[in-house]
Amino acid sequence: MNTIKRRIKNKKSRQVARGGTRGKTAGRGTKGQNARSGRKKRPEIRDMIKRIPKLRGRGVSSLKSIQRDAIAVNLTVLNKSFNSGDTVSKETLLEKGIVKKVSGKYPNVKILSGGTLDKKLDFVSCQVSAGARAKIESLGGSIKV
Repeated sequence: MNTIKRRIKNKKSRQVARGGTRGKTAGRGTKGQNARSGRKKRPEIRDMIKRIPKLRGRGVSSLKSIQRDAIAVNLTVLNKSFNSGDTVSKETLLEKGIVKKVSGKYPNVKILSGGTLDKKLDFVSCQVSAGARAKIESLGGSIKV
């Protein structure tokens, strides 16, 4: 028993900041949390610090599109509000009170095929769904983009 030796010698822990190649502060800088023994930064703080440059411009409205959605208007509403041969545009829809301005600008308008239309109407600068287009053109109306 007295001749038994370990195959792998014990590893000695390295003394820090006691001279040698990494003298004085031993590469830890000076003072603060990072210089202390047993220092431990919480991983979520570290991750946030790493992400800060990427977070610029990220906030409440980061996922919103710059382009606003079109306001939907059904054919039944137009049938009640307009006479045969009238022109339907953003301006006329605003005058009739069907749509409102969005932050001081005329909104994008999309005509949907909901309901019936029995008048010939001309559409200017309005988006039109495929179903609504078929109904408008069957009555002799026109669509100009």
